[in-house]
Amino acid sequence: MSEQDHDATVEKIEEMDDTGAFESGLPGFLGTIDEAIAKTEAVILAMGVILMAINTCVNVIMRFGLGKGLFFSGEVNRVLIVLITFAGIGYAARHGRHIRMSAIYDMLPVLGRKILMVIIGFFTAAAMFFLCYFSAGYIDTLIDRGRILPALSMPIWIMYIWVPIGFAVTGIQYLLTAIKNLTSEDVYLSTGVVDGYADTESEV
Repeated sequence: MSEQDHDATVEKIEEMDDTGAFESGLPGFLGTIDEAIAKTEAVILAMGVILMAINTCVNVIMRFGLGKGLFFSGEVNRVLIVLITFAGIGYAARHGRHIRMSAIYDMLPVLGRKILMVIIGFFTAAAMFFLCYFSAGYIDTLIDRGRILPALSMPIWIMYIWVPIGFAVTGIQYLLTAIKNLTSEDVYLSTGVVDGYADTESEV
């Protein structure tokens, strides 16, 4: 990698660290769609966490202040936990934030890391699509059984609808990451996140 390319890479990493914004590495219309999905996921996650905090706080206040909590509070939190978890796995994949065991990976040269990221991307995408298929089958089973949440009187399958969606979005992200590494010179943790560390401590 040339010094100019290295500086551009470091600048991009620093920019993402400072702003927290996601810029898709996909071209044209696909990039626009990718960024729109990223913003939607961010809003869903933020609202989910805020609603869970409000629901829990109100329930605690009512339980200790009035002696009786919200009868539906537990079920609301269950729905929100599923939503946050499975919307979050796609968000984490998009930003390259999933936990990685990188002891061996970090010792490899650029070409070795690129090859490993391609393998990881394709393998993880296959695993996510596999889980998406079986989670969709599980939802179909729940629909057939007609189970509902007692307090909310809501079909229980609605609570799990984010499971296959989350797996599908994550699988697509890893698939695109593998393709990105096949078609670019740098090593990418996701379509918009370059693998590397910003050397900010040396700056005066």
